[in-house]
Amino acid sequence: MLRLPAHVGVIGCGHISRVYFAVLRRFANLRVVACADRIAERAQARAEEFDIPRCCPPDELLADPDVDIVLNLTTPPAHASLALAALEAGKSVYNEKPLAIQRADGQRILTLAHKKGLRVGCAPDTFLGAGLQTMRRLLDDGVIGTPVAAVACMLSHGPESWHPDPEFYYQPGGGPLFDMGPYYLTALIHLFGPVRRVCASARVSFPRRTITSRPRCGQIIDVQVPTHVAGVLDFASGPVATLITSFDVWHGTLPFLEIYGADGSLAGPDPNTFGGPVRLRRASDEDWTEVPLLAGCADNTRGLGLADLVEGLRTGQPHRASGELAYHVLDIMHALHESSQTGRHVELTSACTRPEPLPTAGPPRV
Repeated sequence: MLRLPAHVGVIGCGHISRVYFAVLRRFANLRVVACADRIAERAQARAEEFDIPRCCPPDELLADPDVDIVLNLTTPPAHASLALAALEAGKSVYNEKPLAIQRADGQRILTLAHKKGLRVGCAPDTFLGAGLQTMRRLLDDGVIGTPVAAVACMLSHGPESWHPDPEFYYQPGGGPLFDMGPYYLTALIHLFGPVRRVCASARVSFPRRTITSRPRCGQIIDVQVPTHVAGVLDFASGPVATLITSFDVWHGTLPFLEIYGADGSLAGPDPNTFGGPVRLRRASDEDWTEVPLLAGCADNTRGLGLADLVEGLRTGQPHRASGELAYHVLDIMHALHESSQTGRHVELTSACTRPEPLPTAGPPRV
């Protein structure tokens, strides 16, 4: 029997947790009742900062009958083991991305959840924001005709200049594709549905990186994963998308996200954001026009996917930022790396249901 508000326990109180703790207070259908971290002082600091009723070690939180859902904000190497532990403890789980590092672990998570009748959710949930929801409505309404192609680009020079502990970004489960790719791939799947095959080229451009952020300024990182990945995705519904993710670019002018249709084009926002702008240019238009966003979340609303999972538990309907969607993203990322290693197209063995759009007050004005 689901209690409302659902009781959420957060494990992992690092850099990203502050945003989640701030945002989750806005949702009436859930309440954070406990937090935990392998570094006890870090959990205590978050509990005091955000008035969390209980602070405890991770194993105590997993055993706590007062916790219904575990929000897993650990680093990628711990995503799978902690998600499996939460499910074994009888709790639904919502992971930060990626769902897991290895495909086999992702499959174990989904299999165990199904066996126990529990739910798995996973970031990113930015596709539920007003920006990408507006793009989805425009596509579904046929404003640019049949979608033909897309371009999605994430270009940066890595997190070592701003993250306090950036080494994991250059280990398995990190790199620009596994770290930032889920935002772009999830957005594209939300717009087009699942991918059927991919091809790619990838490289490690700089085998060693120097941390310039505090407190580890000056330390050297050994790079273990590709830092520039250029791929092509063939979607089952027809469109072909070009994806570039890089930690090797100082400056660029490529678009975050553009969709090309038979009757026009759409330019979208950074898929790592919830808002806009969204711009439209039909075949006969002389210039781009900014489209007013649908009603919804346009500010940083990390945790929206978790709130949607709770709503799914209440209604029995599927939640949108699902484990199946996150596993398909994981499968695509591995396939892109494998394509570069083998020099061939890779057929996807996974698929997922295209997430339903969120209910809205009406169509965007165009």
